[in-house]
Amino acid sequence: MSVDSRKDYLNQPLNQHTVEKIGGTSMTNYTAVRDNIVLNASELYQRIFVVSAYGGVTDDLLEHKKSGQPGIYGQFANGVNDDSWRKATLALRERLFGINASLFSDEAGLAEANAFIGERLDVAEHCLSDLQHLCEHGHFSLRSHLDTVREMLASLGEAHSAWNMAALLRQSEVNAIFVDLTAWDDDKHLDLDDRIFQAFETIDLSTQLPVVTGYAHSKEGLMKTFDRGYSEMTFSRIAVVTRVKEAIIHKEFHLSSADPRLVGEHNVIPIGRTNYDVADQLANLGMEAIHPRAAKGMRQSKIPLRVKNTFEPDHDGTLITGDYISESPRVEIIAGRKGVYAIELFDQNMTGAVDEYDREILAVLSRFKAHIISKDVNANTVTHYLATNLKTVKRISDVLEETFPEAELEQRTVAIVSAIGSDMQVSGILARTVTALAEKNICVLAMHQSMRQVDMQFVIDEEDYEVAVQSLHACLVESQSVR
Repeated sequence: MSVDSRKDYLNQPLNQHTVEKIGGTSMTNYTAVRDNIVLNASELYQRIFVVSAYGGVTDDLLEHKKSGQPGIYGQFANGVNDDSWRKATLALRERLFGINASLFSDEAGLAEANAFIGERLDVAEHCLSDLQHLCEHGHFSLRSHLDTVREMLASLGEAHSAWNMAALLRQSEVNAIFVDLTAWDDDKHLDLDDRIFQAFETIDLSTQLPVVTGYAHSKEGLMKTFDRGYSEMTFSRIAVVTRVKEAIIHKEFHLSSADPRLVGEHNVIPIGRTNYDVADQLANLGMEAIHPRAAKGMRQSKIPLRVKNTFEPDHDGTLITGDYISESPRVEIIAGRKGVYAIELFDQNMTGAVDEYDREILAVLSRFKAHIISKDVNANTVTHYLATNLKTVKRISDVLEETFPEAELEQRTVAIVSAIGSDMQVSGILARTVTALAEKNICVLAMHQSMRQVDMQFVIDEEDYEVAVQSLHACLVESQSVR
């Protein structure tokens, strides 16, 4: 794939190949990936695969995504004189070698797989050890190097899974090639598009099947902006730079009208079509089809995104486009999130100066990288609903109490349930929704409905979450008068 100018190439029509992302849970089941995704296609080539690390590996490398339990990065960042990260590194090595042993049945293949990831683990450990010794000297600050450490560690998981998948596919007589975007052996600091363009410039998609690392090194640093969503950004930019006809994400479930574990598999409806706006609302609740910023490039380039279930390969999945609007106004999905922290700051002096207070509060939340799901504002109170961990909430509260010593600060754990659709301009829908919750004795603590008519959010007690999802799904999706 050779072109004279990347800028000119980006203005060309879409090509005939696809880019397909495979999530970590799916990657853990290689047989399903091989049989259901790679080999179960009308055409073997003209496809690019972007893979995540095996399920749980990035948690071990960085920190647990939900609980915040520190992995190697977290333990290394917590103290220069603490060697707990070495034990974590040894445990990870044993885990990765165990994954290899479950995948490679021949001794030569296993030895080669272990040698690949083993060498990278050795280099990473030596880098951390040298940095630790360096930062024992008072003139060097560990904090200034942590972004680089995080990027380096994150790259290990995707390099491991991508190398393995390419090697295993070659055993099945597929001409798979490992495409390493981690810049592990490259001293050039390129921007993301340049790195992708350079990697694919000499690849013949008609005869080669690229298996690409979900982590890509760039001079800007993907994790500074996207953190754990970096693999989706890599996937998105590959789609845009190589001008794919369709981008596909393979997950372990269908994008459905609700969680089947809550409302029953016989009641949920797989979503056949929706738009990027709906995908953004889901991402805001932590139910990402794709990171909103990653979706932006595909949306602007008019590249459709399809979400498929790895374990039901013959199902068309969900097609997401920028221009889709449901044929009639309706609710498409009931989604939500438990474990949301509400931080409410009340100050009588806020009246007439809400913007000043809010700017300072937002600066604190940004400092601690707390994801804001929603917020309430009135004359003297600002409440933010945060998706983060308790440790971070306590730190935020301490800073806010110091910043606003005369204010009253309250925090509590709540749940948010949201009704989402590409067009929800249904007369009386808000009244019906509140009534459905009231009939189940669920108290609405706060409510949000935007003028865009794509979602309604209800803040409720955490203990009412499951019943609320079931009630709203029955009222808004299962009801024939709304569908």
